[in-house]
Amino acid sequence: MTAHEPNPVTLRLSAGGESAQGNFWEQVGGRPTFERLVRNFYEGIRSDEVLLPMYPEDDLEGAIQRLTGFLEQYWGGPTTYSEERGHPRLRMRHLPFKVNPDARDRWLKHMRAALDELQLPPLQDATLWAYLDRAAHAMVNTFDE
Repeated sequence: MTAHEPNPVTLRLSAGGESAQGNFWEQVGGRPTFERLVRNFYEGIRSDEVLLPMYPEDDLEGAIQRLTGFLEQYWGGPTTYSEERGHPRLRMRHLPFKVNPDARDRWLKHMRAALDELQLPPLQDATLWAYLDRAAHAMVNTFDE
């Protein structure tokens, strides 16, 4: 792997250092699982008066594909996201938007509902949720209302 490629996330390693169960992306069902997560998430966004204006009205499908691609790459799936868009630079990409604690909490509410729909095993649910929660907190860029 080069310095620009993400390392797949694994939950357990064998004695030889290889993934004992495959990477997380494979464990949860690959792209179909992440696409379901993101599509469920966007169903909540469609009715959220604070968050919906942050998304491109004429390109919600594009936003769905970008978030799906980012998440699946992060968790060990294909690297299509970086091949098409470069380094994720999440904070930089979110700077044009007013991400205050209210927006963060709304985002987390919709993502939690979407994650619940997947009915993942507890360890996988907790692992994915911990990342999403940390990422959402890291995106806050203002405390203005």
